[in-house]
Amino acid sequence: MRAVPIPELMLEPVFDPLGSGRDAIGTSTAAGKGLNVRHGTILSLEDINVSFDGFKALNDLCLYIGVGELRCIIGPNGAGKTTLMDVITGKTRPDSGSAYFGETLDLTRMSEVEIAQAGIGRKFQKPTVFEALSVFENLELAQKTDKSVWASLRARLSGEQKDRIDEVLQTIRLDSSRQRPAGLLSHGQKQFLEIGMLLVQDPQLLLLDEPVAGMTDAETEFTAELFKSLARQHSLMVVEHDMGFVGSIADHVSVLHQGRVLAEGSLAQVQNDERVIEVYLGR
Repeated sequence: MRAVPIPELMLEPVFDPLGSGRDAIGTSTAAGKGLNVRHGTILSLEDINVSFDGFKALNDLCLYIGVGELRCIIGPNGAGKTTLMDVITGKTRPDSGSAYFGETLDLTRMSEVEIAQAGIGRKFQKPTVFEALSVFENLELAQKTDKSVWASLRARLSGEQKDRIDEVLQTIRLDSSRQRPAGLLSHGQKQFLEIGMLLVQDPQLLLLDEPVAGMTDAETEFTAELFKSLARQHSLMVVEHDMGFVGSIADHVSVLHQGRVLAEGSLAQVQNDERVIEVYLGR
């Protein structure tokens, strides 16, 4: 039977030296339409195991993300961070364990498309935008994921859809570049555009893989502001190596090592954990 998250343990971060604590931080009571989050947890992973040709990529991994939480995932290369996101988005099926979105949606029984439609959006490290299309057209296309590219672009947007795109353009600071071909944007602007392409789909949970890699200091600073503004309206899970960036945004940090959660808590807590220092941060 799937264990039910305990609300009292979600009020503030509790450092668990064993790294398996059920300490999701529910900072909001609302999530997407139809998603049952009555216990304050939007994502529950329990005892997840994934093996590839004898290599155990995830090893009895347990992780809980609260509604409206901004969680950072850190850890050395090969710790299982990408596999973790692959399991959440349905790209990889776990050998065993449970993965729930809200209280009732079993991610292990859903396709990648069904998971995306349920409200989980993923941004990969390398931005993937349609470079020949304008910024506006990229956002327009992202709203209509069930149609072909050209059919989507020929279809007329409703007033509500246009308003939503305008709102997102303001949020990602690309309003003045709306007619600019995406291929002419800077690396950081392409990252912002891809985040915008997720936002127009109104996901409840965003998975973001090394979002500030290759960004300038100013772009990194804006990304931190953007993510903090998105939290509470959405839940965010950010995989990142930049500890300065992590420290500026995270509600809570989970450290992965050898396919499982090694430690959890504030950045200061995990930075002072001897095991984390040994396997990842160094002295």
